[in-house]
Amino acid sequence: MSKATPLTLETAGKALQVELIANGKGTQALHDTIVAYRANRRAGTRGTKTKATVNKSGKKPWRQKGTGRARAGYASSPIWRGGGVVFGPQNRDFSKITPKKVKQLALKKAISERAKDESLILVEALELKDAKTKNLVALLEGFKIEGSVLIVLAEANDNIYLASRNHLALEAVTADSVNAEDLLRFDKIVLTQAALDKIAARLK
Repeated sequence: MSKATPLTLETAGKALQVELIANGKGTQALHDTIVAYRANRRAGTRGTKTKATVNKSGKKPWRQKGTGRARAGYASSPIWRGGGVVFGPQNRDFSKITPKKVKQLALKKAISERAKDESLILVEALELKDAKTKNLVALLEGFKIEGSVLIVLAEANDNIYLASRNHLALEAVTADSVNAEDLLRFDKIVLTQAALDKIAARLK
């Protein structure tokens, strides 16, 4: 079993060959990026029918005068049962566009914050002989890692992916796809050496 090493801000910066952020810089970029990630997951498909779209006749229901009833112009009126809805929610696109450099700064800031509290755990490699969740949990316990864990791999590994999929506190991603939001959602981040090298290439 390889040794697990917590990465401090200084050691993580050296391993990534970049200067990590130790002050307030990048906080706004991190916030904007995470807001964009969450907004882009919203479907925006809820919607109500207005008086123009409800399936009702446009014919005047009765004559204007002489009936003793209130004036009425159309059956789809919002004040009637089955009529349109006033100011109801409509279908909309919530997606936000985030510049590439802002995403990169957000990723660097997220890594900096997790390195600052020593939540980044570096291991030489992670290997599972079979896709069993209990074996993956035992492997992480061997590294003395507790709580929710994000496993960052250099390449996709079916055994680790399938073993983590069945556990609420575990998730496996690749270094090419990990983002700032992923790094903030878990108690601990386990990275292999090869994955760390790939993230270093992304941050340059």
